[in-house]
Amino acid sequence: MGDIQQFEQDFYQTKYYIDDQGQTVAYYDNYDSTNPAYYDDGSQAFMPDVLDPSMPQDYTGQFYQPSMPSGSLGDTGTEFSEEEPPLLEELGINFDHIWQKTLTVLNPFKPADGSIMNETDLTGPIVFCVALGVTLMMAGKAHFGYVYGTSATGCTGMYVLLSLMSSLAVSFGCVASVLGYCLLPMVALSAFAVFYSLQGILGTVLVLLGICWCSFSASKIFSSTLAMEGQQLLVAYPCALLYGLFALLTIF
Repeated sequence: MGDIQQFEQDFYQTKYYIDDQGQTVAYYDNYDSTNPAYYDDGSQAFMPDVLDPSMPQDYTGQFYQPSMPSGSLGDTGTEFSEEEPPLLEELGINFDHIWQKTLTVLNPFKPADGSIMNETDLTGPIVFCVALGVTLMMAGKAHFGYVYGTSATGCTGMYVLLSLMSSLAVSFGCVASVLGYCLLPMVALSAFAVFYSLQGILGTVLVLLGICWCSFSASKIFSSTLAMEGQQLLVAYPCALLYGLFALLTIF
């Protein structure tokens, strides 16, 4: 028993000191149960070689830093070589192609570029249909429903007809795009009807000229795009019937 008490006295004796912050800190090297400073007053004791989790520790290892991916923004805010396409290009709106198609319609004797005309671009046709409805309304004719209904029916009929006549694949969007762009002369005729009545000799001549212009441009584009050599007149006839309906809306 004497050896055990002597071992406990040598192992558990403590010493206290006051740190820089004014707190009592103890470390255990000796044991003195008779010392009143042995009992802690609630402050945290310090033990050698034991880390306090509340104290900040310096990390001596290596930090992993992810590499900056290509095409993202750097520290200076500048972009890398990869650039996003413009918004209009993502939406399928190409003003250069719209202008080329418009020039092809305005010049019936200009050869049509099949690579451009085979695109399903509906931006120009929608604009021309709205313009036709607006000019008719300016002349006192609210025929928006007739314009859209005639356009949808005519595009469907021409799609079925061209699918039977052409050996190549025909898309409905291409048919609607060509018929919509070739509506431009009819829009000009409707704008002329705002200031001058078409119910006369001059009006009849202008209407016939507009129908021939629209049908010839549409048949030329269809024959060149769908490889229908020698069938332009066969395609021009149903196109003339369709644009004749638009002419009737313009006159009456």
